[in-house]
Amino acid sequence: MVAYKHIIWDWNGTLLDDAWLSVEITGQMLLERGLPQLTKQRYQEVFGFPLQQYCARLGFDLEGESFEALSDEFILGYERRRLECVLQPHALGVLQAIKGAGLEQSILSAYRHRTLLELMVHFRLDDFFVAAIGVDNDRGEGKIANGKCWLEKLPCAGSQIVLVGDTLHDLEVSQAMGVDCILLPGGHQSRSRLEASGARVAGDLTEVLTLLEQKL
Repeated sequence: MVAYKHIIWDWNGTLLDDAWLSVEITGQMLLERGLPQLTKQRYQEVFGFPLQQYCARLGFDLEGESFEALSDEFILGYERRRLECVLQPHALGVLQAIKGAGLEQSILSAYRHRTLLELMVHFRLDDFFVAAIGVDNDRGEGKIANGKCWLEKLPCAGSQIVLVGDTLHDLEVSQAMGVDCILLPGGHQSRSRLEASGARVAGDLTEVLTLLEQKL
């Protein structure tokens, strides 16, 4: 693993297996409003940022009820059940392998910062990362700005950094930061959407180890 010096990880859907929970909570919200039910396949085809547009694609009436209210309802349901989630398969082994290779790792997430830190402790991941950076809101906003600030603090060039995520937004973040990107299917967006972006797409987390040895 000589191509990079620092790996930035997304959290939700990339290291944490939580897409299923988002499907269940959102599905219940749709059911209560008489809207079409949600499968994981449909979820992965419509989920994206900004979250307001995602809600509109699902059929939520953003004129009849505010996006803020919908977001609060989702977050309440998610936070009640977040500890039902587990890490993605092979996540721990991959993190250990990268650490053993002497590479630094960090987390950059659109998840609320305080809760992200709590989950780091819960999953005993503190020792793997030099930093875990979340946002200061529950709307998924601010990841690009946080990424640019974090880049300024890292002691290596953008060409020596790669961001690993599971959505097209992670690709947008990496492009805004000027760093490489590897995307993973099986999280919050489908493989077909990720591959259509032209980004490198790993089959699973173990394949990330192979791709870390390669530059674009």
